[in-house]
Amino acid sequence: MNGGADLAIEVAQLYKHYGDVEAVAGVDLTVATGEVLAFLGPNGAGKTTTVEILEGLRTRTSGEIRVLGVDPAEATASWRERIGVVLQGAKHEGDFTASEIVTMWSAYYRSPRPTAEVLEWVGLSDAARTRTRRLSGGQKQRLAVALALIGDPELVFLDEPTTGFDPAARREAWNTIGGLRTLGVTVLLTTHYMDEADHLADRIVVISRGRIVANGTASELAALAAMGARISWEAAELEPSRLPDKLRELLNGDGSSMPPGTAAAGAAGGLRHELVTADVGGVVRELLAAADTAGTRLDSLAVRPPTLEDTYLALTGSDS
Repeated sequence: MNGGADLAIEVAQLYKHYGDVEAVAGVDLTVATGEVLAFLGPNGAGKTTTVEILEGLRTRTSGEIRVLGVDPAEATASWRERIGVVLQGAKHEGDFTASEIVTMWSAYYRSPRPTAEVLEWVGLSDAARTRTRRLSGGQKQRLAVALALIGDPELVFLDEPTTGFDPAARREAWNTIGGLRTLGVTVLLTTHYMDEADHLADRIVVISRGRIVANGTASELAALAAMGARISWEAAELEPSRLPDKLRELLNGDGSSMPPGTAAAGAAGGLRHELVTADVGGVVRELLAAADTAGTRLDSLAVRPPTLEDTYLALTGSDS
C-alpha cells in the first residue's frame, strides 16, 4: 500500500472471524479523497464490521488497511482528530442548546472550527440557542453532523444517518450531507435507503456475505447485474398475439412482470402489458411498428430504467 494522498481509504484482503464465522471475507476497497461513497449491504453482510474496523473501533483478523495513511489499529489521538463519526440515532445528553453542545465538543480538539461557522455549515444558525429537546429529527441529525465536523476532519463516517426520519427530515439531512462535498470532506456513508445512496453518492459499493459483490455508479451496477429496462404500454386492440415473435417471447419469458394478457385496465380501456429488456430502442421500434400494422394506437407507453433497489436486490440475492 502506498498511502497516496489521492486515497483516503485503502483496504486489501480484509478478514474478520468470530470463531468459525467469517464476517468479512477478503474485502478490497478504496475511497478517493473528497469522494462520497455509499456502502450498502443487508443485515449480517459484514458492512458494520468493516466500517468499525476502519474507524479503529474493532480489530481485524488479517488484511492491510490505511485510513488517511494510517493503520487504524495503531492510530493516535492526532489521527482520531482527523476523522468524524456520525452514529445511527445519535443522542444528545443534557438540556443544552445546540451552540453549547458544539462548543463543549470543540474542547476535545486542538484546532477546532468556530462553533458559529460549523452551525452555519449544517444549517443550524437559526437554531443555535434552541434546546436539544426542542429540535426536530432533522435538526438533531444536523447537530450530530456538526459535532463530527467541529474538529475540521478530513474524513467522515455516516452510519445510517436518516433511519427513522420522516421524508422532510430526510431531505434536510441530505442537504447537509451533500454540503460536505463542497468542503472537500471525504464521506463513507452506510444506508439501507436506495434512493439515499443514489442521491448522495459518487460511487456505490455493495457487500454480501462478507464479500464485495459490486462497485461502481448506479448505472454501472445495473449493467453488472444485467438489469434491463421495464417497458409498459396500454393498447385497446393490440393483443400479444399480434406482436412480433421477439416481443411475444419477452412477454412470456421470465423477464415479464405479469402473465401475458393480464393487467389492470388502462385509462382508455386498454390492457396494460409489461416486459423487461436491455434492447429498449429495438423493442420500442417493434412495438410502434406492430401498432401501426394493426391499424391501432398505443394509449400509453412508458420506459422505466432499473432502479438502484432493483439492482441491489439482484446483486445480493437471498441476502436481502
